[in-house]
Amino acid sequence: MTSMEKPVQNSPSDDLMPSLHSTEPLSRASSLGVPSLIAAGVVVVLGVGGALVWRAQSRINQVALASAPKPVTAIAARETHFRPTRTYVGTLRPWIEASVGPQFISAYVDTVLVRPGATVKRNDVLATLDCRNASASTLAVAAEARAIDARQKAFAHESARVQTLLEGGFVSPNEAEQKGAQSAAEEAQLASQRAKLAATTLEVSDCALRAPFDGEIATRTVDPGAFVRPGTAIVSVVDRNTVRMTFDVPESDFDVVPMTTPVSIHVDAIDKTIVGLIARRSPSADPETRTVHVEVDLANSDREIPVNTTGEAKIEVGGLVPATAVPLVAASISGTKATIFRVDGGVVHKATFRIEGEQGSDLFLETALKPGTRVVTEGRATVNDGDRVAAKEISYGAQLSIRPPDAGGTQKVQP
Repeated sequence: MTSMEKPVQNSPSDDLMPSLHSTEPLSRASSLGVPSLIAAGVVVVLGVGGALVWRAQSRINQVALASAPKPVTAIAARETHFRPTRTYVGTLRPWIEASVGPQFISAYVDTVLVRPGATVKRNDVLATLDCRNASASTLAVAAEARAIDARQKAFAHESARVQTLLEGGFVSPNEAEQKGAQSAAEEAQLASQRAKLAATTLEVSDCALRAPFDGEIATRTVDPGAFVRPGTAIVSVVDRNTVRMTFDVPESDFDVVPMTTPVSIHVDAIDKTIVGLIARRSPSADPETRTVHVEVDLANSDREIPVNTTGEAKIEVGGLVPATAVPLVAASISGTKATIFRVDGGVVHKATFRIEGEQGSDLFLETALKPGTRVVTEGRATVNDGDRVAAKEISYGAQLSIRPPDAGGTQKVQP
């Protein structure tokens, strides 16, 4: 080594260079990885969004709803027979009914001896009133009547004696006439007092209220201690060995209810149907309602039928009529016409037919509606004439109960 050469010394910056040169590739890798991750995320998001859009688009119905067949339920009309029937609602009345209470006297109720459901015989005491005042008045009137009777007898005897003296000329005719007039006046006064006694006796007898006929106690409206007046009902008595079914019919049905016409009566209270004959028909209509009163007598010796309850009378009119039956829900009714929707080759057509009658859930139409024609039941409110439909067929027997050929129905009365 020459003197001119000097040893080379590493500076502090030279010591750091190797470390700087070693981290440069790592920083470059990091700067390249971030954009890659972002790009990958964007691709994933776009892919997911595209999948969602495709899924939503695939669920959209591209066919117009108006052109799609509408789902409905259809049923085939059935051939049957129909017997027109008139139905009237009336009341089952007792044969005799009476409200028992005082007729002549006002008094406090002393006792009430019966309650609803009790069986009574004619003249049985049902209730008593506190009639001490009436009894005292009756005794006073009776005593006064006896006194007048005694005076009248004395005047009568005196008048007879005077008449014998008049024949001998011992008394004047005027005196004889005066004695006779006195006797007649006393006799008239006695008759008046006896009438008064009869009236007070009626008041006393009114204090014991008796059953007017054999029957049963229907109501008890007053208890002991109440004050009653003439016309106040304490109890009511009914005789229901025979029950009267009463109802009113329009004047146009006067010929429908002649005497001895069979009537089927449904008693709602016991859910039982009884057949009877028309026993009475009023010859005159009510001037206000223009209805005719009709009565049917029903035997009720076992007292099964309760009275003052509702009954439904049905009368068959005419003979069997051929008809086509459809469900009531398949038609809209206006007066005596029914409108239905017929299903023909997947298309509905609106049609109107005359109503023969109805019974339960059945509607009977004229035979112009051919049996077997499919009519819309459920979904008829959503269709119009000419709409395409997808009809689901159901069984008529599963929905309705067509009555046998001799069955009756309710006839639609012309308005």
